[in-house]
Amino acid sequence: MNRIAFNLTALTATFASPLCAELLLVEKPDLKLGFIKLTDCAPLVIAKEKGFFEDEGLLVELEAQANWKVLLDRVITGELDGAHMLAGQPIGATIGFGTQAHVVTAYSLDYNGNAITMSNAIWEQMKALVPKDTDGKPVHPISATALKPAVEAAKAKGAPLNIGMVFPVSTHNYELRYWLAAGGINPGYYFDPATKEENIPGVLNGDVILSVTPPPQMPSTLEAGTIVGYCVGEPWNQQAVLKKIGVPVTTNYDIWKNNPEKVLGVTKTWADANPQTWLAMTKALIRAGKWLDASMDNRREAVKLLALPNYVGADEAVIANSMTGTFEFEPGDKREMPDFNVFFRHYASYPWYSDCVWFLTQMARWGQITGQKTDEWFIETAKSIYHPEVYEKAARMLVEEGHLTESEVPFGSDGFRPPSSEFIDGKTYDGRQPNAYLQSFEIGLK
Repeated sequence: MNRIAFNLTALTATFASPLCAELLLVEKPDLKLGFIKLTDCAPLVIAKEKGFFEDEGLLVELEAQANWKVLLDRVITGELDGAHMLAGQPIGATIGFGTQAHVVTAYSLDYNGNAITMSNAIWEQMKALVPKDTDGKPVHPISATALKPAVEAAKAKGAPLNIGMVFPVSTHNYELRYWLAAGGINPGYYFDPATKEENIPGVLNGDVILSVTPPPQMPSTLEAGTIVGYCVGEPWNQQAVLKKIGVPVTTNYDIWKNNPEKVLGVTKTWADANPQTWLAMTKALIRAGKWLDASMDNRREAVKLLALPNYVGADEAVIANSMTGTFEFEPGDKREMPDFNVFFRHYASYPWYSDCVWFLTQMARWGQITGQKTDEWFIETAKSIYHPEVYEKAARMLVEEGHLTESEVPFGSDGFRPPSSEFIDGKTYDGRQPNAYLQSFEIGLK
């Protein structure tokens, strides 16, 4: 169908629908969106494959990217209209860590979805220190205290353990650091306030080395022995189980229950030039997230789509291991985890200011943000990046069109989730009091 015919069809359908609240005359109907081959790109895939983008007058091309840096750079230069991004990427870019560009989001792609995997050799050392249940299986969550003897032994030999994560501003970096520090292991710093020394790899004074590895390369890098473990999204932890080269020891659901993972990021310049397109794109993605969480049949259909080579390109069985409500640790130790991947439930797609503030606290904790910042700075910075007002406008239209109900959206929220202590160390996080939260950690910059 050509562009004129497509738009006429969309116009006719829009005017014919008695539930339609408003016709969105999108400024840019042809879009190219980037993604990395991970299962949490699912809302983009579903919005395209189920016709939700087309329903909003958008023709979208989804293009896999080589790594997170390339993806972010191409959004900033305008080669991509937007992308499936690490939640920390719009934040890091906007505050000028690594690169400088004002990047914004109105849509959170998912909660949870990551795990920390260790090589078989390291797991054997840890396993003896992990409590067992009556069936002899490890009791979860597993604390990093079980890893500490291996860390200390390697450090004493002058060869600290090298653990992979996907990007300096990735959720994986902060989750891995959080887990290690909660177990008494210092993951290292990007800055030393006393000496003013900067450290680009972020390993200053650390007990381990954390290094960047693109997600699809994690299993092969582990198998080669370059790293002894990694923190990554699916399906790459389950791939290690399938290949029998490593064991996931914890998931990020156990590190921080219902933590934000990815967002749909665009530059502020693009958003300002294309507000109706941004709104239309957000509408389509909200519908996709709801579809993904609506039934197990939908999840199974999503698994088949994600397995296609132009999307994630992994075996269906590997993707299904986590996408269909279970997660496998050691071979045969498959456990029910209905919330391992959440795309809509628990208000997962809402862009909470408090989620953004949490990432900012971790950037400050490890030295990516230097100097004292007020609570107001954290909150105002979050409000310049996260845009729940766009989400709510899109959701309001979907309610009027019959695609959502009022109760499925936190309309009128102040943008802050309630304080939560559902972290592996039991600490309470209140997004309105970031400095008090930072002061509560034994390991980390104050």
